[in-house]
Parts: sequence; C-alpha cells; structure tokens
Amino acid sequence: MTAIRPRRSALYMPGSNARALEKAREIAADVLILDLEDAVAPDAKATAREQVCAAVKAGGYGRRELVIRVNGAGTPWFADDLAAAAEARPQAILVPKVSAPDELHEIASRLDGLRADSAIAVWAMIETPLAILDVERIARAARDPATRLACFVMGTNDLAKETRARFVPGRATMLPWLTSALLAARAHGIDILDGVYNDIKDEAGFRAECEQARDLGFDGKTLIHPSQVGPANTVFAPDEAELARARAIIAAFDLPENAGKGAIQLDGRMVELLHAEMARRTVALAEAIAAA
Repeated sequence: MTAIRPRRSALYMPGSNARALEKAREIAADVLILDLEDAVAPDAKATAREQVCAAVKAGGYGRRELVIRVNGAGTPWFADDLAAAAEARPQAILVPKVSAPDELHEIASRLDGLRADSAIAVWAMIETPLAILDVERIARAARDPATRLACFVMGTNDLAKETRARFVPGRATMLPWLTSALLAARAHGIDILDGVYNDIKDEAGFRAECEQARDLGFDGKTLIHPSQVGPANTVFAPDEAELARARAIIAAFDLPENAGKGAIQLDGRMVELLHAEMARRTVALAEAIAAA
C-alpha cells in the first residue's frame, strides 16, 4: 500500500498577514495553504509573495504540509509567483482555475525550466465550469509523472459564482460536480479536498458538510478559519468503532483457516477481500495520523 499522508484539514492562510503566517506554526492543521491569490489584495501581492516564501524557507512548521497557492496563469503575478514558490520549495504548489490538461503540462514545463525540485508536487483547483466538463482528462494528466499532479482542490465558491448555483443545505446543487471530480481523482490515483464552508459561526452546518464530504470519499476539507481545524480533523479520521471493526476484519482474514478465501463470515456478516483492503487503509490512515 502506498504511504498515506493525512490531509484532513487544509487551512488557507493569507500571505499578506505576517502574524497569521507565524501563528500557523502552532495550528494543528494537516495542510497549510499559504495564499497569494484570493486572500491578497493586488497592491499586496509582492509583499505576500516575499513573506510566504521567506516563511517556507525558514521552516518551523513541523509535520504540517506546506502548500503555496500562486495567482492564476492569466494574471500578471503568475510568473513571479511560480519562480519564487519553486525556489522556496514547499511540498506543493496550488494552481488556481485549472480548466484543461494542457495547462498542467505548461506548468510542468515552466517548473522544469526553473529547475524546481522534483519533490514539489502540483495541486490543481477545480473551480470553473470548463474544469468540471473536462475533469477526467485533467485528472488523467497525473498518469504522466512530469505533470507532478497529486491533488485536486474543489473551489466551490468560484463554481457557485460561475454557475449562479445557490448554497443550500446538503449541497444538492453541487453534488454532481463534487462526485464527478472525486471519481476522476480516484480513477487516476490522486487525492481530493472538498471546498470551504463560509459560515464560520455555524459549527453544526460545518460539521455536517465535513461528514458529507467524508462519506462521499474526500480526503479532507479546505478551511478558512483555525476554529474549523479541530472538527475537520475529527470527522476525517477513523473513529474508535470504525478502527476496531477494521482490525477485526484484518485479523479474521489473517487466520490460517481463512488463507486463500475470497469471502468469510464475521459477526454474522459476509466480508470479502475488498473489505480487508478497505480495512487496511483505515488502519494505515489512523497510524499515519498518530505518527504525525
């Protein structure tokens, strides 16, 4: 099994706020997305770039996965953002508004030209109607290691803006887009993070949306406030009952009398080898969280 990196909580941090970048070293998010794009005013872009890249180079973020979100390819800041991010060497660079696979190949070419460390991954924001319509081909770009594509991040606010869809409880308006992107990501072996929840004070609504995303199969959720980190970490981690069940399934298939069997009976229910594979991933995720 491929090593699992927990990405339950991915907190956006405004790159123009030096105090927030410092405070982020103490926040228990799995991922910190240091933002040069939406959270930064045009006249603060250069300052944000300098502060974010200095923070990444300085380190001190412990186990947290550092991701720099650059401005989009059609903006006047993109080239400088990409060059500075490549030099800073975060774990990943998040690219906004990716709408076609060719864009990923172009970014890969630019990173190669910058001699960017091969360990730097590329994450793609899925936040335009064109991206949803072409999401399988975008995900398929990950089959080419040169693209560095490792994760999708849903941009539900931008999708709502572009489509005029309303935010409603249960997200019936967005479920087709979410599930299409998730299927594409899973078909081509990349992770996928759900979009943000905008009402910081609505704890029950936030938790319900995390649970929905978890049940759909998302790896985690992007966040806009530190108060959302704890609930996201809890929801996207296996609970004790789930972990106990997973261990019981693994133990049952490991018994000598069950060697070579494709299905067995456990506690009155039939379980198959595919359930054992799912159980092993559950245990591996729990162990990765505990080790972090």
